[in-house]
Amino acid sequence: MDIVLYLADEYVLDSVWAHLVPPHGSVMPSSSRFQQLSSNFTTIASSPQSAWPRDYFFRQILSLSVITLIGIHLLYFVFAGLSYKFIFNHDMMRHPRFLQNQIKLEIQTSLKAFPMMTLLTLPWFQAEVMGYSRLYDNVDQYGWTYLVLSVPFFLLFTDYAIYWVHRILHHPSIYKTFHKPHHKWIIPTPFASHAFHPVDGYLQSVPYHLFIFLFPLHRYLYLGLFVFVNFWSILIHDSDMITGHPLESVINGPAHHTLHHLYFTVNYGQYFTWADRVGGSYRQPESSLDPLLEVKKAS
Repeated sequence: MDIVLYLADEYVLDSVWAHLVPPHGSVMPSSSRFQQLSSNFTTIASSPQSAWPRDYFFRQILSLSVITLIGIHLLYFVFAGLSYKFIFNHDMMRHPRFLQNQIKLEIQTSLKAFPMMTLLTLPWFQAEVMGYSRLYDNVDQYGWTYLVLSVPFFLLFTDYAIYWVHRILHHPSIYKTFHKPHHKWIIPTPFASHAFHPVDGYLQSVPYHLFIFLFPLHRYLYLGLFVFVNFWSILIHDSDMITGHPLESVINGPAHHTLHHLYFTVNYGQYFTWADRVGGSYRQPESSLDPLLEVKKAS
């Protein structure tokens, strides 16, 4: 997020803050953290000055809030919209358990959740911007082998962590309050991917933020992976039950997650099937379980 904030400042926010809070007297110097970032990138534009410099905490929090809200809305509507148009089988909307006005309800639930999820996530982003994470810039610092292996390591770590967060959210003591709203969508569409109670959505995102405070990860790679995990969350909510592909026993894909929404207590994993196999919650997708069969039966 520090790169995103730096680029946003260069392109847009320096001018915005200079207009909103114009300089008066001497302007505080930028912190060493932002001087370091500036040395890693070519300056894109001249930077208008504001009474609130880039490292001013209150400016950073407000800037991060706006950037995060814009970013999550763009990711949601672009990726979910594309998935809905080109991947989602619209025949599923005739399923007996597909709710009236469900897509509208999914979008409304997501939009209501985004502000609180952003607020809960801000401490992680702020800590990252202040340089407390283990993100790094130079590939030579850890080498190309570590760079390549850090991708499956990130996916495995977050997959197992999300598995247990997800499974705990199904505990009866908290399920009704925090996770049941997401299971309102028995036959989900891609727009259900972020239709959570905000605490639920935040808790399932914590492993992604935690990883970079525990383990080194290249800054650009992390940004790419962060976009990918949002795309993956959308992809697995398309109610697809295509079965029989070679990686079906390894990859926890749309068919597996469709079964999770149908039966609630199976396939808690995010990317892989291993955590579910170890935890005894794995259910193999089969063509006989395809909810599209009920659509065809009713037609």
